[in-house]
Amino acid sequence: MFAVIKTGGKQYKVAPGDVIQVEKLDAELGEITLNDVLMIGKDGDFTVGKPFIEGAAVKAMVLPQGKEGLTYGKGEKIYVLKRRRRKNYRRKTGHRQLFTELKITSIEG
Repeated sequence: MFAVIKTGGKQYKVAPGDVIQVEKLDAELGEITLNDVLMIGKDGDFTVGKPFIEGAAVKAMVLPQGKEGLTYGKGEKIYVLKRRRRKNYRRKTGHRQLFTELKITSIEG
């Protein structure tokens, strides 16, 4: 059984037991419910929502990250380079996106 969920502006295909990294959620450590389920599939049979499936939910466990049991971590650094040719203008900035790690426990619906 699998489900396609939407969180943080992205879609993820998940199954029970999967560990995924999503955009930072304001959630406590422990179990949370994700209600934005776009599709559920089981044994070649699919249910697609318009846009979401009513009554469907994905239960997940928020895993601790880093020191002091934080509920979020930081991803890899992404560098952004800006330059103008022949003007001696160069800027280099970096960004590390915050994420929350979830372990999918069950799919209902």
